[in-house]
Amino acid sequence: MPSPTEAGLSGRRQQAAHNDEAILTAAREVFLKDPRSPIADVAKRAGVGISALYRRYPSKDELLRTLCHDGLRRYLAEAEAALAEPDGWVALTGFLAGVVDADVHSLTVHLAGTFTPTPELGADAERAGRLADEIVERARAGGRLRADVVVQDIGLVLEGCAAIRLPDEGRTAELRRRVLAMMVAGLARTDGPDLPGPPPAPGEFGGRWRKRA
Repeated sequence: MPSPTEAGLSGRRQQAAHNDEAILTAAREVFLKDPRSPIADVAKRAGVGISALYRRYPSKDELLRTLCHDGLRRYLAEAEAALAEPDGWVALTGFLAGVVDADVHSLTVHLAGTFTPTPELGADAERAGRLADEIVERARAGGRLRADVVVQDIGLVLEGCAAIRLPDEGRTAELRRRVLAMMVAGLARTDGPDLPGPPPAPGEFGGRWRKRA
């Protein structure tokens, strides 16, 4: 049986974990609506004092960075799971569905440029790019992905789905899946004409990770 001191420490840790979860959930809701919102809005929505928030996240910059990095880690997890799938097309479509369902791009793209990135975050972003390259190349090698699709197109597919946002979260998820299904159909190999215009170039969107003035 834990001593009163141990029980007290455990209780404080539980409260701290609860506060941290509430802060991150509130920050996601507040900053996805408007990244310029003051950090006090996060504390208010989370139901914690501003001092409790600052003990965990000394600055808005750090809070935004944590949110974005959490989203990037989820992206990496989805990519690694996809690469464990032997069928390249199934891997690609499953990866897209997992990222869309987790609403990863709302965090990684919408918040990128609103904070100062760290070397660790930059390394994870580069790794995410390499994994996405591998997923796309495997799908192409399997013959199911159209030859004129590049990995940057996949990013645009994910951004397009993330842009769908309604007050009803359930309806948002339904419409994102619907749009994703249409986009996946467009990614499949076809005997029709090539996609119009030049594809997105490598690095064309890379400036997003630099903090905007």
